[in-house]
Amino acid sequence: MPARSRRLFVGVGTAMAAVVSLAGCTQKSDAAGGDGAIQVTAKDDSCEVSKHEFPSGHLTLNVENKGSKVTEVYVLYPDDRIVAERENIGPGTKATVTAEIKAGDYEIACKPGMKGDGIRQKVTATGGGAAKRSPEMDAAVAAFRQYVQTQADETLPKAKTFTDAVRAGDVEAAKKAYADSRIGWERTEPVAESFGDIDPKVDVREDGLEAGQDPAKDWTGWHRLEKALWADNKIGDREKELADLLDKDLADWVKRIGQAEITPTSMANGAKELLDEVAKNKVTGEEERYSHTDLVDFKANVEGAQKSFELLKPVAQKNEPGLVNELDKQFAALNTLLDRYRTDKNGYVFTSYDKVPDAERKELSDGVNALGEPLSKLAAAVVK
Repeated sequence: MPARSRRLFVGVGTAMAAVVSLAGCTQKSDAAGGDGAIQVTAKDDSCEVSKHEFPSGHLTLNVENKGSKVTEVYVLYPDDRIVAERENIGPGTKATVTAEIKAGDYEIACKPGMKGDGIRQKVTATGGGAAKRSPEMDAAVAAFRQYVQTQADETLPKAKTFTDAVRAGDVEAAKKAYADSRIGWERTEPVAESFGDIDPKVDVREDGLEAGQDPAKDWTGWHRLEKALWADNKIGDREKELADLLDKDLADWVKRIGQAEITPTSMANGAKELLDEVAKNKVTGEEERYSHTDLVDFKANVEGAQKSFELLKPVAQKNEPGLVNELDKQFAALNTLLDRYRTDKNGYVFTSYDKVPDAERKELSDGVNALGEPLSKLAAAVVK
């Protein structure tokens, strides 16, 4: 996962509902209550919003970065829980957010340089209006909730196989079980990350630690054990303690899954975030920098994104059939490309990513981008 500032998340229904579309994705102008989208202008020293009060329901934010630094934009509860976020908005670029939002007080924060607490504006969503849903939307949400729960439930025994090997001091067995233990998490990562106090415990990389945290004391989870296994090639008492802690934290995650709010827009935007995760961390080789099992994570992220799309397809097909056709095409193309690296056709075994040449990494990146662009329009198609 990318380095993140310390923050709290709400359930996926709000936290992931506003992971944004790419620049150029058009949304309905009345999504924020009938009189236009909220304009957010991010600069290096300011964060301007066109409205400080708007109706609850479907929300559209048009974001433009007029600063010189890459920025992030957040919609936050007063206690810093995240309602919506958009990372990596480059200088001179625009992004559009489509979300469902409940009545209440919030803050919109711009983070120039993607650091710190951000420059904030207080805003309020009024009324008690809820976003309208069709029976097809409700069916998609119910099916996705079951999918997420199943993935979480299936993660625990796989993780225990991994942690049992760590506790036994068996480096090779732990290496063999490592990637498989992460598949369920990677398929549902946007939901998993919505429980913000768990994500930094189980999936943070060393460079994702907060300023002042000590890697020797504060770094926990899969990637800390990954480093011990591949970089250090040894298991000590601390690693065995971390195996126990990983089991505990994952069990906590599984118990909380049922509490996550899931909406059609959160599903659509979560699918796009999974592709963004691939682009930022898997294609670059940053995620699994010691084990080089990036293609396992890559495939799991794509599968999770495709699951959301398939469940939302009946809704999107009515509104944007051309978009659905393009997404079918691009998912098929990317899966075909990934399957070239599958070394076990019946399992989750892929070529070690350090063996993939730069030219082929570029091809994978192009495939992700080709899918990411139309996928960024799915949320808008769902609520059209």
